[in-house]
Amino acid sequence: MRKLIYGMNLTLDGYIAAPGDDIGWGGPPSDELFQFWSDQLQATDLSLYGRKLWQTMSSYWPTGDQQPGATPAEIEFARRWRDMSKVLFSSTTDKVDWNTRLVTGDAVAEITRLKAEDGGPMDIGGATLAGAAMRAGLIDEYVLATAPVLVGGGTPFFSALDNWVNLNLVETRTLPDGVILTRYETRR
Repeated sequence: MRKLIYGMNLTLDGYIAAPGDDIGWGGPPSDELFQFWSDQLQATDLSLYGRKLWQTMSSYWPTGDQQPGATPAEIEFARRWRDMSKVLFSSTTDKVDWNTRLVTGDAVAEITRLKAEDGGPMDIGGATLAGAAMRAGLIDEYVLATAPVLVGGGTPFFSALDNWVNLNLVETRTLPDGVILTRYETRR
């Protein structure tokens, strides 16, 4: 059975985007944080995306390695992202590229099916998609890169749940710029 990991950068008050889908609150990540996410991507066998995050990622990373001034780390991340297998869950998108498969049906049923397969870890991105997986009890690990900023509203990292989810802390690390990285595993 595959492991499903939900991780993103978020504000101290728990938002992945400020009002208006503004993600500029974090500024550029430190080299250490960027490398952490790149290493996470390298260790991931399959990435699952909701529409909004897919649009953000696919608007830049397919050619991120060709951008003027791209750092070696950005070049490496862009190549990893472009080459890895991805699934987009969307009922409004009709075309995908870059090793991506489109799923328009029941996301929870498909994620459940994918988890039951043999293979390496999967990550899930996008608050709406991850919220559905959370409510279905499918997420095995949460990775939070919490920035020292309060935005007061927007898109929350965690969605409303029907039941408690008990977690075990597996890592805490302080990164540059006051970012706190924490990893939790779901207690089953």
